[in-house]
Amino acid sequence: MAVCTNLLQGQTSEWALLKRHQCEDIFGVQLEGAFPDTMTKCAELLNRTVEVDFVDINVGCPIDLVYKKGGGCALMNRSAKFQQIVRGMNQVLDVPLTVKIRMGVQERVNLAHRLLPELRDWGAALVTLHGRSREQRYTKLADWQYIEQCVAVASPMPLFGNGDILSYEDANRAMQTGVAGIMIARGALLKPWLFTEIKEQRHWDISSSERLDILRDFTRFGLEHWGSDTQGVEKTRRFLLEWLSFLCRYVPVGLLERLPQRINERPPYYLGRDYLETLMASQRAADWIRISEMLLGPVPPKFVFLPKHKANAYK
Repeated sequence: MAVCTNLLQGQTSEWALLKRHQCEDIFGVQLEGAFPDTMTKCAELLNRTVEVDFVDINVGCPIDLVYKKGGGCALMNRSAKFQQIVRGMNQVLDVPLTVKIRMGVQERVNLAHRLLPELRDWGAALVTLHGRSREQRYTKLADWQYIEQCVAVASPMPLFGNGDILSYEDANRAMQTGVAGIMIARGALLKPWLFTEIKEQRHWDISSSERLDILRDFTRFGLEHWGSDTQGVEKTRRFLLEWLSFLCRYVPVGLLERLPQRINERPPYYLGRDYLETLMASQRAADWIRISEMLLGPVPPKFVFLPKHKANAYK
């Protein structure tokens, strides 16, 4: 996901987000913006300079910084601008244009079912619907019944569903609604092996050492990208700590009283089957730093990068 105005201004940090790794067989770019002229210009620029398989419009972002400027899910209430953006981008792109939306802005005031036929007529090739409103955020479960109702409204345009997928059973239930596919977001941060579970239709009781191997790969990729000097190591550590703030919410299959784990359930403190499994379950930022030191060495005193929402927890 990239902000279109930052791309048009040539910000190198924003253009870095659009780099395609050689292992990515399907690669798309999601653009966030609020105005037809800048979004269309940006789409035209991407079409000429970046190797992508599709371009997506971000109409799902709920954060105030984006919403108050008219972007993200604010576009759901700005249908004239929204239409101009979709039509304009579709005209200049040689690849499919897709759109990510929410159910609506306000809770209990759903807009998606009215917008989907219009999006189809405006030229969207596919829409992904997150089963929550902007106001709702994550306070309630995603509404898959509403997503199911929207499948028929969107037809023949494919509709993907999004929300609360953390197991292969969740994925199977979602596909039974008639959606053409599913999008996975937080579930991939909590449990990156989720895709293997879906493909193989099983619960994977992954060991702590196997999970550490995944983190080891992550740190290796970070050092390859940012370099192995002090700055590169600590930049990698910063993103690793951010990820660990999600990974700690996973509960190993072998310790669950019932399967599967639900994405909205916050586990209580528990002892793992070994020291490392217990450490990985910790909600303490100091323990995340300890895990990072296993992979990247000690933290220099002047480099303590913590996830912003967890920084105060470190003593």
